[in-house]
Amino acid sequence: MATIRLGDKAPDFTADSSMGTINLYDYLGDGWGILFSHPADFTPVCTTELGTAANFKDEFDKRNVKMMALSVDGAASHAEWIKDINEVQNTTVNFPIIADEDKKVSNLYDMIHPNADNNLTVRSVFIIAPDKTVKLILTYPASTGRNFYELLRVIDSLQLTAYHKVATPANWKQGDKVVVSPSISTEDAKGIFTKGVEEVKPYLRMTPDPTA
Repeated sequence: MATIRLGDKAPDFTADSSMGTINLYDYLGDGWGILFSHPADFTPVCTTELGTAANFKDEFDKRNVKMMALSVDGAASHAEWIKDINEVQNTTVNFPIIADEDKKVSNLYDMIHPNADNNLTVRSVFIIAPDKTVKLILTYPASTGRNFYELLRVIDSLQLTAYHKVATPANWKQGDKVVVSPSISTEDAKGIFTKGVEEVKPYLRMTPDPTA
């Protein structure tokens, strides 16, 4: 079973899904991706999550992020489950749910944690950058639903810090001040960040969000 760490290439795969056969790399193209796994179809917490994900699709689209879900059940089961999700969450599931009955993808991404459950995938989240490297891994227990506002916040941070020499502080959200990268001197930072640099400590310099 593979172990995936931050910075690793996301393993490519081709699998059946609720929207037909899908290849991960082809599906993502040159954009960002988010892959999240679910323990099984027709589970209550997952039903709320997938409905929420569908309702957040516009926000993910704005960020050029394509969504994919995964469960160890088959595509026919997914199709029936989607009817329930659409009904109870008042939405339309608008992204593919990967069918992984043979657990091939689950094992590729180390989504089976035997001490939690030997058969079902944990609630894993992988955010994949355009170069197909893994930028974030989150793992939740089966009993705890994911916070999609937090997933969007993390994507905002990943995209900002990928293209600017900054990091984001605790509880950061779009438009807040950011941290100047430690690799840049304060003098150089003042030339790069024309909105101003505040030196709180020599190692902690703040600057307005360069994209705001």
